[in-house]
Amino acid sequence: MSTHDVPSPPTFKREAASLVLDQGYSCPEAARSLDVGESLLRRWFTQLQLEHGGVTPSAKALTPELQTIQELQARINRLELEKKILKEATALLMAEEHGRRR
Repeated sequence: MSTHDVPSPPTFKREAASLVLDQGYSCPEAARSLDVGESLLRRWFTQLQLEHGGVTPSAKALTPELQTIQELQARINRLELEKKILKEATALLMAEEHGRRR
């Protein structure tokens, strides 16, 4: 298998959990076939179930849709922080300017 064939970690996790969720494998069977720990696969399975139910996880999302939502939320948070910093800097500059005029 070349490095081009290796799926990204979220893709691998989603596909692994999908073996149980969508293809009827048991967690032990899927874990053995993928050479991952059963408890780890159960966590991915539970997360995928929740994501399919519309729950946005606190961890890195497995589904592309929720990955996009998480990226957009992070961008909004950054922009809100930048906006706050700019407001505070503007207020400081205005106060300094007002002080010079006196």
